[in-house]
Amino acid sequence: MADTPALDRIRVGSAPDSWGVWFPDDPQQVPWERFLDEVAEAGYSWIELGPYGYLPTDPARLTDEVNKRNLKVSAGTVFTGLHRGPSVWEPTWEHVSQVAALTQAMGAGHLVVIPSFWRDDKTAEILEPPELTAEQWAYLTKGMERLGHEVKETYGLDIVVHPHADTHIDTEDHVERFLDSTDSELVNLCLDTGHYAYCGGDSVKLIETYGERIGYLHLKQVDPEILADVVANEVPFGPAVQRGVMCEPPSGVPELGPVLTAAQGLGVELFAIVEQDMYPCEPDKPLPIAVRTRKFLRSCGA
Repeated sequence: MADTPALDRIRVGSAPDSWGVWFPDDPQQVPWERFLDEVAEAGYSWIELGPYGYLPTDPARLTDEVNKRNLKVSAGTVFTGLHRGPSVWEPTWEHVSQVAALTQAMGAGHLVVIPSFWRDDKTAEILEPPELTAEQWAYLTKGMERLGHEVKETYGLDIVVHPHADTHIDTEDHVERFLDSTDSELVNLCLDTGHYAYCGGDSVKLIETYGERIGYLHLKQVDPEILADVVANEVPFGPAVQRGVMCEPPSGVPELGPVLTAAQGLGVELFAIVEQDMYPCEPDKPLPIAVRTRKFLRSCGA
């Protein structure tokens, strides 16, 4: 592997998502202690908090738990529906404040912001139209700018908005429209390679075109055969995950080597957090995948 260039600006980690964790509390999920033990055993040094309430929310206790496993926290995650207008600001800020306070206390610098789903990921019920009106786009972009400003002022964190399947920021057109409509001083992107491929986007092209807006990476791949069936039959995201649409690297798309090389070329330090959606999964499934994935990423230079 001597000829693999070192990706010395990329800081690799993993997240509860790669252990099948989608909810703060769910009997189908592994206990948080096991997640922390196994993510450290797999060779990762950085983690995200996952759904608020899955890991301990007392900063002193969580600090103790991550320190004794030689782990550090890169980000927290929040869900928002800011396209609905000013009326949702107060409940949104209440949720964001909880997560941001813990994220700040853990020494992390980022808050990953996921737009709300237009289709329920468990029941497949259509909750809203998949396309926003011009007014809703304005609410969304201005709301995210306000969120970015407030989170920075209050907690010293940078928000990175996560394009996500079955949300209003998903396809290449939607992502570009969002970036073109927001201020880079306030809002940047968490590029999730799997979600972007799921929605037809090209991660390397996005990095090369909007490089200054890429503030954070989630690494995952999709199985092209399963994805083709998911798209053809309009399968919602939750059931698609249960079919295995998000697969273990390097068996899917996009190729992660070129994505990481393009990211390294931006000349800034970036987190690259592995997230292989596997909810729900057998408790013994995640660790071997995590070990192999960490080994694969080392072979790419990360």
